[in-house]
Amino acid sequence: MPDAPAAVPDVAADDVHDALAALGERYDASPRFPVDSLALLRTLGLHRRFAPEASGGEAFATPALKALALLDDLRRVGRADLSVGRLFEGHVNALALFDWYGAPGQKLWLADVLAGGGWFGVWATEPQPGVQLREGRLSGAKMFATGAGGLAYAVVTVQPAEGPRRLAVVPADCAERADLTGWRVRGMRATLSGRYDVTDLPVTDLSLLGRPGDYDREPRFTAGAWRFTAVQLGGVEGLVLAMRAALSEPARRDPMQRAKFAEAAVAARTAYLWVREAAERAATEATDAADFARATRGVVERSALDVMELAARATGTRSAFDGERLDKIIRDLSLYLRQAGPDHARDEAAKTWLDHDLWGAGDALW
Repeated sequence: MPDAPAAVPDVAADDVHDALAALGERYDASPRFPVDSLALLRTLGLHRRFAPEASGGEAFATPALKALALLDDLRRVGRADLSVGRLFEGHVNALALFDWYGAPGQKLWLADVLAGGGWFGVWATEPQPGVQLREGRLSGAKMFATGAGGLAYAVVTVQPAEGPRRLAVVPADCAERADLTGWRVRGMRATLSGRYDVTDLPVTDLSLLGRPGDYDREPRFTAGAWRFTAVQLGGVEGLVLAMRAALSEPARRDPMQRAKFAEAAVAARTAYLWVREAAERAATEATDAADFARATRGVVERSALDVMELAARATGTRSAFDGERLDKIIRDLSLYLRQAGPDHARDEAAKTWLDHDLWGAGDALW
């Protein structure tokens, strides 16, 4: 079980970034599930803001406005601590699955769990032969299971005896089922993305979410990648801020160092514009939402790699010292960018756009 949260400090809105960043340093130095950081997010209302309305979530006028609000919250959290940003992104991903596919009774159950402070994740990656569903029970395990042993519940993909894979909601807080020994990484330490054994967990009608194949429905499945790019974007923006804070007065007077900073700021803003459009297209389920999200992954990755290099060149060895803000963000981003198949995702977008107008119907240049 994760540690019990300490008393959540009374943090003013303007100080949330610094509070999350300070907590992130502590959890990075001694990797544990970041209960205090998540408790702080809960006091800000982020725990249930993006839940279905029937589960106590906020009412937004349009799906696009909801996506833009989520974009801002994801990048703000990611700017402060990428590990907590990853956990928050998994939580809101689960809330979206409940919103799309949950039955009325499941949404009421979700409201009760959220009222009790429970956090969710979404786990799809698994070692062979994968998680099997047979006669109402599961067998197998999930790997790279973010928050294993610390979250209250996880939405996991399971394979029935016949037909497409399904979604099941399982308890995720059993320390005996979590194996974190393999999570020995340079960055993103507090995500505790270990292995979680689900063997013999029961599955009932209440815990089966949606219909067979719902999780893989397009464009929602692929277009939803915009959410983790939003967290990564926050990390890039946080690195630009740390770079600015670390530049000495002589460096600020040096036009070559100022040029590096300008390049970093432009790279971060470029990533933001792509992520924002990807979020808007995903919200409206536009025909090219999936391909736009695929391409956005590459844009954010390139921006992050460029800013990491620029920050290191501008600040020198300071960027590699243990305890430096620059070092933590660079380590976290280096790992977080390694989402599966970035080259394949970009190639799929390129194939589509070789055949179709990049700007979309009615939006051509001439």
